[in-house]
Amino acid sequence: MEEPKINPYAVLAIGVLSVSASAIFVKLSTALSGVIAFYRLFFSVLFMLPIFLTKHVSELRLITKKDWLFSAIAGILLAFHFILWFESLNYTSVASSTVLVTLQPLFAFVGTYFFFKEKLSSKAILSGIIAVAGSIIISWGDFQISGTALYGDIIALLACIPVTAYLLFGQNVRKRVSLITYTFIVYFMSTITLFIYCLAAGEPLFPYSSSNWTYFILLALFPNLLGHTLFNWSIKWLSTSTISMAILFEPVGATILAFFLLSENVVWTQILGGVVVIGGILLFVMDERKMKLKGEMKSTTE
Repeated sequence: MEEPKINPYAVLAIGVLSVSASAIFVKLSTALSGVIAFYRLFFSVLFMLPIFLTKHVSELRLITKKDWLFSAIAGILLAFHFILWFESLNYTSVASSTVLVTLQPLFAFVGTYFFFKEKLSSKAILSGIIAVAGSIIISWGDFQISGTALYGDIIALLACIPVTAYLLFGQNVRKRVSLITYTFIVYFMSTITLFIYCLAAGEPLFPYSSSNWTYFILLALFPNLLGHTLFNWSIKWLSTSTISMAILFEPVGATILAFFLLSENVVWTQILGGVVVIGGILLFVMDERKMKLKGEMKSTTE
């Protein structure tokens, strides 16, 4: 196997830092949550359009009605994930919000258990209990600060539900549709959903200051396009579990950036709860990877 010209771990670190900046740009913007989400997706679609039109547009003819439907649903769910998560940042800290949103894998394994009847190992259940305990520590600490911070924590947790469903729908479609085409369709559907939402909610799409437009574009470029592109590049050289575990450190990067750029203080309950949540999710990811490898080995021997 050829050697990478750039250290893949360095690329992965830049990817994590890129997605960590998402909450910072949202906090810095003065626009409403739906508007920020709309422009994040709108500019992402705009930047992807040349590549999609030159290399992937022909694939549209091959997509089935079922995949179109699932992609549209995924786009709608992603839109509401962004609305809820961005809204949570109006009430609670970057540290609390980003840590609680990382509970998404736990929502996913609950979803696969109920909808796909997938078995849960004792380690997966234990990791879920640990992560939930960490979220309780964070929420308890935020409640001591203010009821408003607790409200933001609840919205951040609710943001996990649509993104979990989005990933479950996407997992099905991605078996048949290329990454670029699927991503473009989902982002396009999200953009339309958010446009309708902004009109219905009375959230004005303009005018905004030049700094706001800068944050909208940066949200599209860094968390959406650069971050996830670097993750996709890294997967050629690093294992999926390594990348999955690295992404879990997004709250760490976001918290550090918030401390230096937004002067957000971090209290001991956020640190303790964050460590417990990330520890629980890490245990879950490692167990999931182990179970997957066992399944692959079993299928090859049969």
